[in-house]
Amino acid sequence: METTLFSIGHGTKTIEEFIEELKSFDIQFLIDVRSSPFSKWAPHFNQQQLMLYLQHQNIKYAYMGNVIGGRPTNDNCFDEEGYYDYKLMAKEQAFQSGLKRLVDANSKGYHVAVMCSESDPSQCHRSKLIGRELYADFDIDMKHIVSVGNYISESQIITNLTHGMWLPQGNLFGIEPPPFFKSRKAYKEVNQEEYEYD
Repeated sequence: METTLFSIGHGTKTIEEFIEELKSFDIQFLIDVRSSPFSKWAPHFNQQQLMLYLQHQNIKYAYMGNVIGGRPTNDNCFDEEGYYDYKLMAKEQAFQSGLKRLVDANSKGYHVAVMCSESDPSQCHRSKLIGRELYADFDIDMKHIVSVGNYISESQIITNLTHGMWLPQGNLFGIEPPPFFKSRKAYKEVNQEEYEYD
């Protein structure tokens, strides 16, 4: 069964361009996965305004940045360099619960798009975390909207991110699960303290 799960980033788009992209894929539900659903640079994508625009287009809005957002509030998900470790984040109970809601929506054939601010899906947790987990655990190849009527599949993004080292059809060593990723920048300063030992 073909997936009905999509992702989209607002970037510097106008609200009209954004809506046109959603409509080109018959999106019924927009799931906001920004940890903070506001934009200093694009205020038309602030939560309340966005909800109003979507309402006029008969697209339902839901906020899930608190469960499948890219910046969890606890400190359990950082690696030793202060980057978000998406392997750790994927194990969080809240994340698993949110992911299950997407899987359920897909099984019912709802056209759902998860939204973040990053326009390039390969640089966002939409692909590196959400899309990766959907693909690896549920065989759902999420479609990442890049323009009106155009998308790139999750499996293609993973192939690109690994420079072809991982392929959906496998390689000489068989079919492997996709690798895990981390955030593109560090969000926590890690103290490199020196310790003296007796």
